[in-house]
Amino acid sequence: MTVRLLVVDDEPDITAVLKAGLEKHGFEVDTFNHPVEALEIFRPGAYDMVMLDVRMPDIDGFTLYEKLKAIDNKVKVTFMTAFDVAYLDLFKEKFPFLPDRIYMKKPLVMRSLIKEIKAELRTID
Repeated sequence: MTVRLLVVDDEPDITAVLKAGLEKHGFEVDTFNHPVEALEIFRPGAYDMVMLDVRMPDIDGFTLYEKLKAIDNKVKVTFMTAFDVAYLDLFKEKFPFLPDRIYMKKPLVMRSLIKEIKAELRTID
């Protein structure tokens, strides 16, 4: 089974690196640098997981997740940020039901990211 991921980050360098690394490990990856564009193409069942930068223009990652979840309530999420405390506290406040492990600090280590994605989706090599 191919795992489909949607990566949304306003930094093209980050989406390019994540796409290359994740595809090398067998994932199918679509990337967007504009959260509004990602929201426009999103359809129920299209992705197994979304990886969202927290701080983006127009729509922040937390709000984007809420909008995506309204479209597909089964989609899993991982949040990424280069910023620490303020966003982690907001994450815990907005999503107390989500595990802290899905809130990852950049720069991401590909091996750890792969492990986290597989754990969240319960996939096995």
